[in-house]
Amino acid sequence: MSEVVTYNREGTIGVITVNYPPVNALSYAVRSGLIAALEQGQKDSAANVLLLVCEGRTFIAGADIREFGKPMQEPGLPAVVEQFENSDKPLVAAIHGTALGGGLETALGCHYRVALSSAKVGLPEVKLGLLPGAGGTQRLPRLTGAQKALEMITSGEFVGAKDALALGIVDVVDDGNDPKAAGLAYAQKIADEGKPVRRVRDLADKVAADKGSDVFDQFRAVLQKKARGQFSPFKCVDAVEAAVNLPFAEGMKRERELFMECMDSPQRDGLIHSFFAEREVSKVKGLSKDTPVRDVNSVGIIGAGTMGGGIAMNFANAGLPVTIVEMKQEALDKGLGIIRKNYESSAKKGRITQQQVEDRMALITGSLNYDDFKDVDLVIEAVFENMAVKKEIFTKLDAVCKPGAILASNTSTLDIDEIASVTKRPEDVVGMHFFSPANVMRLLENVRGSKTSDEVKATVMAVAKKIKKVGVLVGNCHGFVGNRMLHKRGTEAMALVNEGATPQQVDKVLTDLGYPMGQFAMSDLAGIDVGYRIREELRNAGEQVAPSWMDKLAEQERFGQKTMAGVYKYEEGSRKPIPDPEVERIIEDFRKEQGIRSREITDQEILERCMYVMVNEAAKILQEGIADRALDIDVVWIYGYGFPAYRGGPMFWADQVGLDVILAAVQKYHSEVGGEQWKPAELLTQLVADGRKFGDL
Repeated sequence: MSEVVTYNREGTIGVITVNYPPVNALSYAVRSGLIAALEQGQKDSAANVLLLVCEGRTFIAGADIREFGKPMQEPGLPAVVEQFENSDKPLVAAIHGTALGGGLETALGCHYRVALSSAKVGLPEVKLGLLPGAGGTQRLPRLTGAQKALEMITSGEFVGAKDALALGIVDVVDDGNDPKAAGLAYAQKIADEGKPVRRVRDLADKVAADKGSDVFDQFRAVLQKKARGQFSPFKCVDAVEAAVNLPFAEGMKRERELFMECMDSPQRDGLIHSFFAEREVSKVKGLSKDTPVRDVNSVGIIGAGTMGGGIAMNFANAGLPVTIVEMKQEALDKGLGIIRKNYESSAKKGRITQQQVEDRMALITGSLNYDDFKDVDLVIEAVFENMAVKKEIFTKLDAVCKPGAILASNTSTLDIDEIASVTKRPEDVVGMHFFSPANVMRLLENVRGSKTSDEVKATVMAVAKKIKKVGVLVGNCHGFVGNRMLHKRGTEAMALVNEGATPQQVDKVLTDLGYPMGQFAMSDLAGIDVGYRIREELRNAGEQVAPSWMDKLAEQERFGQKTMAGVYKYEEGSRKPIPDPEVERIIEDFRKEQGIRSREITDQEILERCMYVMVNEAAKILQEGIADRALDIDVVWIYGYGFPAYRGGPMFWADQVGLDVILAAVQKYHSEVGGEQWKPAELLTQLVADGRKFGDL
């Protein structure tokens, strides 16, 4: 008997207990222990009903990530679930915390399920490029019907206990907080009422009702838009369809075939890499786990615009009081109004309650006075990209804020050290670069200045976790990690259009790779005026920034979606970019002014020049120590710029393409196109010479 799974009897109830911290994951020891405990329960003549329960904070929360990438040791989970379902004694699962993936599949192998009201259940395998492989795709639709099963399995999202009850996934919800007590009570009820064994595999009503329906065709059509380019969501649909159209045993066989197809997909590798990278990124190189973290119990925000308002929402959502300072009452009222409107919109969609709207708004206070920052623990400046303005603000903050308060800038490109230089506390100054919309996007690019203290670094990383962001700590340079690479891609995208491509051709190459939108559609979303201000800032600093047709759009106040016209035009109420003949004319006029002869440009050249230039720049970022690891860059791009997670991030993708292939192309473009951006990075050259990858660093 494995010590992580035990069997004992309480009265006439045989109790199988899993105790494998921290999340009772389905390791080999747990799987083999479950079978041993089940056999003991079957042989215990005094046990009329069996109960599966877990110690600690959660029910079985899925596979053991420590076993990822290793050969599976028997028994596999499908065999465990089958043996549980075959039990000739009624078997109850008591669910608390989360029953996810194989955890829910194990519960579905039991004959009855009781859940604490705080519990959540789900099958998130699709997020790792897989599908549920232990009967989840066959048993769930027998309880919920195909539509709900498809929604859960293809999204990987969790459902709460009460929704699970309504869907038929669990049989009863207990409002207490003791899963064992709830399980014993329900198991005793089963015993007292003499309820029989009820195997999910034998339930046929729901799947019979779905036979011959068009639910699967409809769902595939939806996925063509929502999961474009992805492999496993469509395989999930195939598996659920098998549950409806095939006998259970054949459906299980089909699920296994489809599971193995997902296992063999390169997308699985990318998603597994993304999964581990997100967890690894919080472990900052050179920062001790014992580094003290300052208390952040109140926050100040400067600027009530789109970014400032979105940032404020993150902290209010986490229960922290926020003070927003603006220069004018009108701007403040407008910003607070937009925050309320955003919350009201979430309430209408059922994501939060009206009471939560009021509670969160009550945490946000507007002000026109910097003195109201005197007691806050953290201030985040979120005004437009102008160094002089930011220096003026930080001079005021230095005078007003208490000792130990962290002074942060939401700048997306500017020098943190220069901003810190106007204060007497550069060790307390840091970049906290949120991404727009700040209340939605998960990335928080924390930027260390040369004098930022370890305590402040540790604190902003802890703050990221507190407000449910994926924090990445990076070094200080123009554009940091994400925007530095983006600027190189943007320069090449502009050059490609100058040379003969259309904006929509460039964008399509990027969306075909898996980005949610292309370079120019993204410019329209962010606001063309933002990039224009950055270029003007550089020009004012004496840097040579070439003129572009994008400048002409900004000068005509074609700022993008917010003005219904940018690189593309937009119809009222729609975000769909529409090619605009007026922009084609502006581009053609610019080519003539610059003496550029248009040529035909292939999609492959667009892919190479937009993506390989990013990889080359990323190699420079690594060799300069701006990013500590390749995975830091991957996480920045997945969570901040929409790089498809199933491709693992730009560095993982580059390793898949082959660094030798990329270096050869970089050298070619350095010769043909020229420019510092195409000068091969020393690190890239060295890795190719050594036969290594970014993933080996």
